[in-house]
Formats: sequence, C-alpha cells, structure tokens
Amino acid sequence: MRLLTPGANLPADVDKYLLPHEHEVITAAVLSDTVLRHSSGLTWIIWAIWGVVFLRFLWAAINWSVDYFIITSHRFIETTGLFTRNVAFIPMAKVTDFTFRRSFPGRILGYGTFIVESAGQDQALDNVSFIPYPEQLYLEACSLLLPSKDGGD
Repeated sequence: MRLLTPGANLPADVDKYLLPHEHEVITAAVLSDTVLRHSSGLTWIIWAIWGVVFLRFLWAAINWSVDYFIITSHRFIETTGLFTRNVAFIPMAKVTDFTFRRSFPGRILGYGTFIVESAGQDQALDNVSFIPYPEQLYLEACSLLLPSKDGGD
C-alpha cells in the first residue's frame, strides 16, 4: 500500500465515492496501483496468474469435498472424482501390507497417507493421500485386519 499526499489527484474510481462537500485526507493504494503503476500489461499478467492460482485451489477444494475413503468390515473402498466417478476397493482378505506415512507437513496439518498392498500386480487401491487423524484410523483399520484371538476388543 502507499499513501497519496493530500491534494493529489484521486483516481476516478475512488473520487466517485466522495460527497461534494468532502475532501480527501488519506488515501491508500494497493500493489496494482503502486509497483505496477505504469505497466498495465504486467498488471493484467499478475492478476491472471493470481486468478489461475485461485481457480486451482478452488478445483482442489471441490475435488477434495467429494473424495472418500471408507473402511468396512470386509473391504477398503476409495471413491474419487467430481465428473467421472471412480470407485476402487480391495477386500481385507487380500491385503498383505497396510502402512501409513506422515510427512512433516502432514504432522503439522494433521494428515497422512495410507499405503495398501496386496499380492496382485495391479492394485486398484494403493496410496490414499490426505487422510485425517491417520494414527487413530490406522489403529482401527489394523484391528479389523488383525482381529484379537480372544474375541474381545
């Protein structure tokens, strides 16, 4: 932001909000009117880049809102996709290895990745990313994969 000196010509889009008896005392401008004051082409490029970044985050949030990882008593199911719906599953009896990984950002933000492996070559469900509460869910999934021998919980 920058301050305009009192008495300087106000931009037309700011001046239109002043009443006839008002006069400007302090005016602050943002990046597109300060650093890029004389470069309208560069201003449009920067705003376009911010627009693309915003749309990318919006798309990721929308996709995230429709993706699910479900653990039932018999299988692991992952549903993904907004327009093309993909449903992958693996029966619990086929699981040979079940791991969860937590990166440094995952530790800070509270998510992890589950890695589900089976004896088959092509796995429909292998990495499930951005799982919330991974330790708790990992322990609950392990209790389903490895039931206790005494029958109690």
